[in-house]
Parts: sequence; C-alpha cells; structure tokens
Amino acid sequence: MAATQRAVNRAIPLGLYVHLPWCVRKCPYCDFNSHAPRGTPPFEAYVDALLADLDADLRDAGETLHARRIETIFFGGGTPSLFPDVAIARLMDGLRARLDVSDAAEITLEANPGTVEHGRFAAYRAAGINRLSLGAQSFADAQLEALGRIHRHGEIHIAMAEARAAGFDNINLDLMYALPGQTLDAALDDIEQALALAPTHLSHYQLTLEPGTPFARTPPPLPDADAAWRMQEAGQARLATAGFVQYEVSAYAHDGQQARHNRNYWTFGDYLGIGAGAHAKLSFADGRIERRAKRKNPGLYMAHAATAARLESSAAITRAELPFEFMLNVLRLNDGVAADSFSARTGLRLETIAAPLQRARADGLLVDDTRVLRATPLGLRYLNDLLQRFLP
Repeated sequence: MAATQRAVNRAIPLGLYVHLPWCVRKCPYCDFNSHAPRGTPPFEAYVDALLADLDADLRDAGETLHARRIETIFFGGGTPSLFPDVAIARLMDGLRARLDVSDAAEITLEANPGTVEHGRFAAYRAAGINRLSLGAQSFADAQLEALGRIHRHGEIHIAMAEARAAGFDNINLDLMYALPGQTLDAALDDIEQALALAPTHLSHYQLTLEPGTPFARTPPPLPDADAAWRMQEAGQARLATAGFVQYEVSAYAHDGQQARHNRNYWTFGDYLGIGAGAHAKLSFADGRIERRAKRKNPGLYMAHAATAARLESSAAITRAELPFEFMLNVLRLNDGVAADSFSARTGLRLETIAAPLQRARADGLLVDDTRVLRATPLGLRYLNDLLQRFLP
C-alpha cells in the first residue's frame, strides 16, 4: 500500500459494531435482527464466534486496516445487556488483543431498563464500557405495554440511578413519539420525564410501521401525519430550551456529547461489523469501498463464524451508487459536512454531482453555499425527496 493511501485511510475514522442478537421478547414494531431465545442463549459460544468472525475479517482486510485505530465501539442488538458481565469482559479483552483500540474510544452498550439486567452496570463499566444507551421509549405504562416492552416507567428511573452509581456519566435515552393513541401533551410529558433524569443524549424518533413486523400486519391506531409533525416540532422546541442541540434527524445532545459512533456512520466513515446480521463498510487502497453483511440467523452465523460462509453479502459500492450512499448519511446531519469531504470519502470529484446539487439549491432543499453540503429546514422535512436526486 502506498504511503499516501495509508495516510488517506488513517484519516477516515474507524469504528466497530458488535451485534448481540437476543431479546427477552421481540417487540411488535421492531424490524432489527433480534430473536427471543428458547432457553438461555449460548453467551460464551457466541463470544467465541464473534472473535472468530473478527479474526476472519482482519485476514480479509489485510493492509486496509494497517495502522488504523478503533475510535468507537458499539454493542447493539437485540438487548446486549442480557449478556453476563463476564462474557462482555472476555469479549472486550479479545477485541483489545486484536485491535488498536484508542484509549479515548467511545464504547457504547445498549441496555433495556428491565429488571433482568439490573446489577450489571458496575461490571460493564469495569470491563471498559463508558457509554450506555437505555431503551426507555416512553414513560407511560400503557404505551410501554402497547409497544410490547418488558419494563415499566419506574424501572427506567431505577436503571438510570444504578448506571449513575456505577460511574456512567454519558447516557443516552431512546424516546419514541407518535405512539398508538398518543396525544401531543402525552408526547411532551415523556420528554419532561426524560429531561428530569438528566441524560447527556436523547434519541427522539417517530414510531413507524416497518414491513414484516406485527404492527405492519395489524396496525395500531397511530396519530396522523400532521399530529406526528406537531409532536416532532414541539419536542424539538422543548429539547432546545433544555440545552439539547439537535445535530441529526432524531439525535439531540448536550455540547460535546454527540454519539461519536453514529456520527461516524453519518459522515461516511469506515466501520467493521461482527455478529449475526452485522454490517460493515471499509475503504480499500485501490479506491474500492465495500459493504459487507453477516448471516442473520444466530445459529448459522455461529456455525460459520470462522469461514467465508459467515457472509450474507459482500460487494463494492459502484461509482454510480457512491453519491447516493454518501448523501444518504451526511444529509441527516443538521450541520452537514464540508463539501470537500465528498471527494475525501468517495474518491469522486465534486463535479460528479454538480447538476443535482445545483437543482437542490435552486429548489431550497440545500443551503446556497458551495463550501458545505447541508440540507435546509425544508430539505430535512422532505429528506427522502432530496436524497432521490442523487440516485444513480
């Protein structure tokens, strides 16, 4: 690999996503690769599979990862906090033995506020986890029941208290709106209760009916589009007054507390992905940018974790596809990105997309500034329409 290409690769942030696929119960709105197990999940065997998967990824990538440091790790699911603390600690040791993990890495673990995970936060912190993401979703017990959640509002308070006592000072709360039968006042009350717990980050997103889910097959009575928009606007305003800056479509944070791992996705950074159904994106020395996905079925994934058969798909993003892939991520950010990052992350000249950029600016969907790529408020509201302009 040429020294210049190594320097380019090192300039692209590198993260690691780890998928832990099991949940106590599958929620009816969820289309993630999550599974309710029959009996106790094979935690230790799955950790073995994850490390074997990573070893195979590192062999495949070769010099692509030369001298590159892991800046963020994200344990997603499923419900990662179902895993015993000893399994997470062993996994963290295995990751550090194989990767150059930055001392300042952001290491996030998703957790369910349900009582099944209580008592583990201190051990997770000792293992190196330094950020938690709690799936609160709502503080109304009737809504939590309608969403199929296993916890109730009191357990959110207990989980936050235990997390603080364990030394976590960087905590995200997931919160949903436009829930079945929800009113504007109820949506705002959820925000008030979340703010009272003083998280550093909030993910505030609309419930949508995803294909293939029970909610899609039998839709609950949801607020209409106008009501959902009012909830979004009112929520944005309330969070702003509380000092939360909206930096992405559904992400709000105090200053300096943006989710670095997710921001790496949104700036078209690189990331490894291990685990059942995990996705990855890597930039190679020859200018190729590749996406990979692992087998979704946990059993099949574990059986093939050390071999090429662990892959569900592996393909380079074509030059024609790159503009859309890039814009799909960066235009989610309220501040957008510098225009020259398009070339730095895709290898294409900005002139490649001059025509759609000009039309989008003329239509008021992109800010009229050639130095940045940033959606206007109108562009953010009609983001899908904006993104379609960059399709091949």
